[in-house]
Amino acid sequence: MQVVVPAIFPRGYGRMASSKEVTRMNQVYQAGLWGGLSGAALVVGAGIGYWANVPRRVVAGVMAFGAGVLLSAIAFELMDPAYQQAGLVPTAIGFLVGAAIYTLANRMLAFWGAKHRKRSRMPTADPTDTQGTGVAIAVGALLDGIPESIVLGLSILHGGAVSVATLVAIFLSNLPEGLSSSAGLRRAGHAATYIFGMWISIALATAVASVVGYTVLGSFSAPTVAATTTVAAGAMLAMVADTMMPEAFAETHDFAGLITVAGFLVSFALSKLAG
Repeated sequence: MQVVVPAIFPRGYGRMASSKEVTRMNQVYQAGLWGGLSGAALVVGAGIGYWANVPRRVVAGVMAFGAGVLLSAIAFELMDPAYQQAGLVPTAIGFLVGAAIYTLANRMLAFWGAKHRKRSRMPTADPTDTQGTGVAIAVGALLDGIPESIVLGLSILHGGAVSVATLVAIFLSNLPEGLSSSAGLRRAGHAATYIFGMWISIALATAVASVVGYTVLGSFSAPTVAATTTVAAGAMLAMVADTMMPEAFAETHDFAGLITVAGFLVSFALSKLAG
């Protein structure tokens, strides 16, 4: 399923630019809008985590559901179309490269204090290093979000409109991250202006990444775009395995599998209903 937002350029604008240029400009606008919306889930989650005492099992349940949605989106919205465009070898290479890059970067961030950024029981930061931990969490959120945002931009490039399944998957993966991380940062002594300023900045960065995914890669050949998609998909799957599923199982235990399957099924249904 794809969503098209109304064009922001009036019909008269076509007198100054070709219809193709107007369409491209509107799609750039869509890329920024949907990328910003997916990033806004971090801000929404931060607000809930800062002002409400959400049970950890609820946070983990959302994490499990979001992981299932992401798994389906990766398989059906990203990998399969990329395979159709580029073939097996480029798809496999890109997928492994994306996972390797994410794993290496995530490993480095773990030493800087971002290891528990998606944890509902994120430990209180060392009082002597709260600033560094906050920065590490912000960088970690960017690491998680930028490949996802690029994928949103690429989905518009492929079909002219954003993929609902991909958008829902990314939104649901961002929501518990903002929720759990903001609660931990508050316990560590950070002010609300610091916490929300950080998440709003990251949301804006995801909007920019989505626009970059559309505009920069739009000039490349279809196989190149497909290979780029697989790099982002590999990073996303590594993120699910490294940060989302461990937390989901730690809190929901035997229900983690069922909730994840439910998320997968919802995303699969959204994908097929569009088709």
